[in-house]
Amino acid sequence: MKSFDCARAMICAATLCSATMVSAFPEYDPGTEDILVYTREAKRDSYPDGLARSIHFARSIDGKNFTPMNENYGILFAKGTLSPENTIRPKCVRNPVIFKMKDGYGIMAVRVNENGTPDAESKGKALLWTTPDLIHFSEQMLVDLNTQEEVTAFLSVSPTSDGSAYRIFWKNDSGKFYRTDTADFKTPGKTDGPIMFRLAPKPEIQAPEGMVPNDIWYSTVSVPRAVADRAAQHWGHLVSVAARVPENVPAGSADELAKVKAEVVYSDGSTTVKPVKWDVSGVQFDKPGKYEVTGAVQNESYGFPLARAWGDPVIFKWDGKFYFIATTDARNNIGLYVREADNPHDLFADGVKEHLILDKDEARQLIQTFWAPEFHVIGEDLCILFAVGGRAWGPQCHYMKLKKGASIIDPASWEDPVKILKKDGKGVGDGGISLDMTYIKAGGKSYYVWSYRVGIGSPRDTGSMLYIATVDEKNPGVLTSEPVQLSRPLYGWENVRGTINNEGPYSFNANGKVYLTYSGGDAGGYTYALGLLTADENADLLDLASWTKSQAPVLSFYSVPGKFGPGHNAFFMDDYGNLMISYHGETSLRGRERCVAIHRVHFNIQGEPVFNMSAERDLDPSLANVKTTVVIPEKNSSEQ
Repeated sequence: MKSFDCARAMICAATLCSATMVSAFPEYDPGTEDILVYTREAKRDSYPDGLARSIHFARSIDGKNFTPMNENYGILFAKGTLSPENTIRPKCVRNPVIFKMKDGYGIMAVRVNENGTPDAESKGKALLWTTPDLIHFSEQMLVDLNTQEEVTAFLSVSPTSDGSAYRIFWKNDSGKFYRTDTADFKTPGKTDGPIMFRLAPKPEIQAPEGMVPNDIWYSTVSVPRAVADRAAQHWGHLVSVAARVPENVPAGSADELAKVKAEVVYSDGSTTVKPVKWDVSGVQFDKPGKYEVTGAVQNESYGFPLARAWGDPVIFKWDGKFYFIATTDARNNIGLYVREADNPHDLFADGVKEHLILDKDEARQLIQTFWAPEFHVIGEDLCILFAVGGRAWGPQCHYMKLKKGASIIDPASWEDPVKILKKDGKGVGDGGISLDMTYIKAGGKSYYVWSYRVGIGSPRDTGSMLYIATVDEKNPGVLTSEPVQLSRPLYGWENVRGTINNEGPYSFNANGKVYLTYSGGDAGGYTYALGLLTADENADLLDLASWTKSQAPVLSFYSVPGKFGPGHNAFFMDDYGNLMISYHGETSLRGRERCVAIHRVHFNIQGEPVFNMSAERDLDPSLANVKTTVVIPEKNSSEQ
């Protein structure tokens, strides 16, 4: 934590006779909390520009000691803009201010270039988000301040006394102060200035680590404690707080007792069930009575790293067996390799066999990449979607189908790979590269989502973009609609120092929603992170209005201790009914070796997925020991 003494003397800049007094700290109200917005210091090797120059949130119950939300990782990121050459110009923010609105809160900031220099595209404008709850945010918009001045900081934003407009006080690059009134932020308002402005002295605060003080002041707003609690819960992490089992269990055998599970309760009130390993050594099931027994709650957890130099990991269950497939070229294994086991843990046991099911083949132009293979059931067939390139480098999306009744691990079981085409007969990656294709079944329709990129490595690199199209499950080699651009790496966390990545999409359906994760940032480094796109399951997924894109990643190197650069994930159901996420990550901040990780996906009290549930949070070891009383009833005469 850092301590800032932000008291300021009167600042005079010219013409008005009276000064305006502004203080960020209202009188303390025990039913409220203060929410602070800020940016952080950029550190090239641990928290670079694209992350640091985003809007962070912290909370305080006393207006002095502030605790960061989201583990002190950014929550709101400025969107980049597009050049005439269709390349991305990354953007960031500085000097944010938060304020009350009629129906929630607003966050305003100065938009800057990624390196913090003035952004010519937004001269005389302010970047604005609105939110009802500090969790869900409107699409950011540029507010025209009706000026040709260079805006560098905001002092305050508040409703006018008659409630007809919002009044914005701001500073230009020469240190002069101005006032702009706007009715709705959408149309340019009246701007006055320069004006005289006085800042009230403010007390010293304990600020979050790395916080950059605004040029003039830091900004807080008072919110109801329930709003602060809910926001902190959403942007924090859940932990287990109790494990409950029935006090008495009627059971006539060890098998009956084994069916009794523990209900684990989490800090938001949500729950899950976990199996219990009961100690029945003191129970005589053939003798009626009551027996106290103890048990150990079982937590389905995996070590890390599970496998080194395997990227884009996928685990899939088929005909009672589990299979593991991934990208292996970091191990100089060119081709598709599969592991088979009776359970997910054994896929990573020492000495597990790796089966080469598709080898390099010059004649078929299967020569390089063999990237991001995924198992999917499409219609009645098991397929593998993957990218492969020929003699000239350039991965393209392909699929290959398993022959009926054949074995996954036998290379002869697979039909020849087929390049996936658009309706016009051209490849989905023609003119660029295509990769990381996944399959979605929702609302009775079938879709592909994949990553497409043009000009990679050149000055006209578009970055990798996600596209979606429909496909006929009976003919999975040809799209049935035109591709629609679903997402592009415009946020700072998706485009850290020119990484410009939207890739690795993978989905699951739950609670009437389609949850589509994807990855951005450095695919082989610590800034790799998971983003999330959400849509109603029965919506038209080709309609961009159906989708909501999370402005912050749902899994980053701040999310789970010891796992850096988590990304390119997949999902699977284990034998206990848990939804599990597999992904690759690094073992250190400087690591460049992708390693497999797995943990459980939890659903919070609102029914939303939680992706940062580490094994330690999932079940606190101190809660693992439980006890109950086994009641063995008297047998009636007909049973004797």
